[in-house]
Amino acid sequence: MNRAGTMLRPHRGKAVASLAASLRGGRSAPLSTLASSENVASEGVASSSVEGAAAAGVAGVASEGGEAKQKQSLLWRIVKSSVVLATTAVVGGASYVTYAYDVDTVEQKLANLKSSKNIQISDEANILEKLRTVVYTSTLGAAISVADFYLETRKNLEDQIRGIAAPSSSKLLPDLLPQEKGMFTLVLDLNETLVYSDWKRDRGWRTFKRPGVEAFLEQLAQHYELVIYSDQLSFYVDPVLERLDQKGCIRYRLSRDATQYINGKHLRDLEKLNRDPSHVIYLGGHAKETTLQPENALSVKPWKLEDNDTVLLDLLPFLEFVARQRPADIRPVLASYEGLDVPTEFRERTKELQRKLAERKQTTRLWRGRSNS
Repeated sequence: MNRAGTMLRPHRGKAVASLAASLRGGRSAPLSTLASSENVASEGVASSSVEGAAAAGVAGVASEGGEAKQKQSLLWRIVKSSVVLATTAVVGGASYVTYAYDVDTVEQKLANLKSSKNIQISDEANILEKLRTVVYTSTLGAAISVADFYLETRKNLEDQIRGIAAPSSSKLLPDLLPQEKGMFTLVLDLNETLVYSDWKRDRGWRTFKRPGVEAFLEQLAQHYELVIYSDQLSFYVDPVLERLDQKGCIRYRLSRDATQYINGKHLRDLEKLNRDPSHVIYLGGHAKETTLQPENALSVKPWKLEDNDTVLLDLLPFLEFVARQRPADIRPVLASYEGLDVPTEFRERTKELQRKLAERKQTTRLWRGRSNS
């Protein structure tokens, strides 16, 4: 505006003086003079407007540049957040699937998913339906690709772990002595069966003995070959048994390196014990779920520091009876107790047997009495 004002002042003065002189002389001002004054004024205004517009334009460009940078920054934050959320969702989903399903189940579900991908689009479908189908199949295809990668990775990983975690020998125990032929082998789980390990912040780990465990081991060591078969590592098993079995009732200790790693679980393989399967009992708080031979399993209530627990002592009569009777195959005997409380059921069967024996004796006496008469 200052430059425009400075430019306008001299030309406007000449035009006014010329106009005044013309009026005094009684003559009209030349049209060229008026025109030049108007042109000068208009040029000054135009120049001022152009410069103002240029300044406004520069300010507008600067403002637009700042807004663009803000939008780019916001967009980048959104992208990063989306990537983090997507990664978290994928990792969480993979962790849940690994925990909830074994490899065979995942493979079957993936096959079902692949079969549902092939959707035929009808020629009569409208544009919206076709678009939905295309989006669905594209999304499903991406999900299948991710699932294929996950399944292949999990198979390779579990194969490697299985190779490392396979039992160290096909014969986990030495041969029985000749004089012990026919003896039964009682395989015992450790945690939640004989002991319970508990952790608290103020004291760390502590291991507790189940009530009656020492009497249980001492009594059954006279009738059975006792073997500990745990899925825990040896550096946990050995110190616990050193304190628990100070009288040496347990003959052998087997730890995690003697288990089979299958579908994320360390399972006991009783066939590798080098013992007659018909003479093996596997006793544990989760016996059915932790062995490859559930027909040899005898499940008991898991112990988690409950007071007044008598499970081990209650089992003694049944196990002693089996050791004395030595059935040809223990597996049908265990099957007959499936889903029942073994100590209670054994007491009922013992009472029934005693009642029948008493009736038989009474009948024998009756016939003898008739014969004598």
